[in-house]
Amino acid sequence: MITRLPADSRGAADFGWLQARYSFSFGQYHDPARMGFSHLRVLNQDRVQPAQGFQPHGHENMEIITYVLEGALEHKATTDEGGVLKPGEVQLMSAGTGVRHSEVNPSETEPLHLLQMWVLPAKAGTTPSYQQKDFDAQLDGALPLVVSPDGADGSLVIGQDTRLYAGRPRAGQELRVALPEGRRGWLHVAVGSIELNGEVLEAGDDAAIEGETELVIRGREASDLVLFDLA
Repeated sequence: MITRLPADSRGAADFGWLQARYSFSFGQYHDPARMGFSHLRVLNQDRVQPAQGFQPHGHENMEIITYVLEGALEHKATTDEGGVLKPGEVQLMSAGTGVRHSEVNPSETEPLHLLQMWVLPAKAGTTPSYQQKDFDAQLDGALPLVVSPDGADGSLVIGQDTRLYAGRPRAGQELRVALPEGRRGWLHVAVGSIELNGEVLEAGDDAAIEGETELVIRGREASDLVLFDLA
């Protein structure tokens, strides 16, 4: 079963420097019917104005995945790890016992467009860690595995039974993904338009997936999306 959740049903906030859309309850947006899906707790699509960003703040016991769609994101953390993420790069910060970090658009002229996703960890109190990898060359016309619990196919390693695929289907292209029996899926279209098992999804739409063992993704136009395989 594919349940489409249209873009205009998501939470929204406009802080001037930040325009955000929330798939699940976050900050001042609260909907008791949208508190997460399996281990996926947060899926925010953020647009950050030039030379603006999230000043130092703390997290603990959360697996935080950041995926840049447009522009650049400068990340600094108390773990002394960080860097600048560009389109197609994925960052995974395991907050564990606690970490403080900042996330800023370093450009004086260009906007930043990104997804930030939080996954509940399987174990609390772990040592904080940070991973970052450039998948840009693998994304065009494909749907590579970018996060997994075992690091399969060169993916980043997460402390949960969760797999994340990211990709950019081309117009008219068909991509197929197997979803093992008993698993659930969550797909978010960040840019463009696709069909998922015949269901049309536009930019900003989410789809909750249950009871499906094969996903057929057809690009209606050039798109950018993420797909979670969840317990």
